[in-house]
Amino acid sequence: MGIFLFGSKKKLVQFPIGELLKTDMHSHILPGVDDGSPDVATSLQLMRGLAEMGYDTLIATPHVMADIHRNDKHTIQHAYEQLKQAAETDPTLPKLRFAAEFMMDEGFGHLVKQDALIPLAGDQYLLVETPYLHRPLNLETYIFNLRAIGYTPVLAHPERYHYLFDKPEEYERLKELGCLFQVNLLSLMGYYGKSEKHAAEWLLEEGLVDLLGTDLHHEKHLKRLLNFTIDQKLVKLLEHGAFLNRQLIATTAVNLFGT
Repeated sequence: MGIFLFGSKKKLVQFPIGELLKTDMHSHILPGVDDGSPDVATSLQLMRGLAEMGYDTLIATPHVMADIHRNDKHTIQHAYEQLKQAAETDPTLPKLRFAAEFMMDEGFGHLVKQDALIPLAGDQYLLVETPYLHRPLNLETYIFNLRAIGYTPVLAHPERYHYLFDKPEEYERLKELGCLFQVNLLSLMGYYGKSEKHAAEWLLEEGLVDLLGTDLHHEKHLKRLLNFTIDQKLVKLLEHGAFLNRQLIATTAVNLFGT
């Protein structure tokens, strides 16, 4: 299941990851709401690339951050409606849904209390992130509160958090608290660095990865993803992984807004 590429120290394989997963549950393709796509035209181009990879369903997940990306259900829905209307003219594009990626920052507790969250699927999985360099002091409290009101936190790209590097017990603790882990495909290619790649591979080897996402922001990301090449060890791990992507029922927009 792949195309062998020679001329390198490791035998690499161009792996059809989109065909395996079918649903991409982490991307920044909605236009003009965060540091992802700036406009509808770019969003459509990114969607075409994901279709080329084999995806048939996309759950766009704009950032929600207290000081930078102050999105809410309505700003995200507006961007979604713009892109959905444009995408409907091309039947080859994947189905589009939306959720959000919530930074667990000083504003997150207020959003939880106000029930202002946008889950990935139905009312169960919630995509969350932390700063890359430091562990939030109230991280366990946030996770506990989410679990108490019925959400399963999905921790975005845990392989990129420096405070977790080489600390397997910290990953295991987050799992014990009830978190699912979502690894970025670009991490497996070494896009972010050697430490991130090492952490992503370790998480796969340990069977700790529940979901895989593109975390697609722009054309540079797309270019790399379209050439998703990995070594044979990772191919086996991906082929035998019990990932939840296909099981996600991407009906968030329907549940929230009836559209």
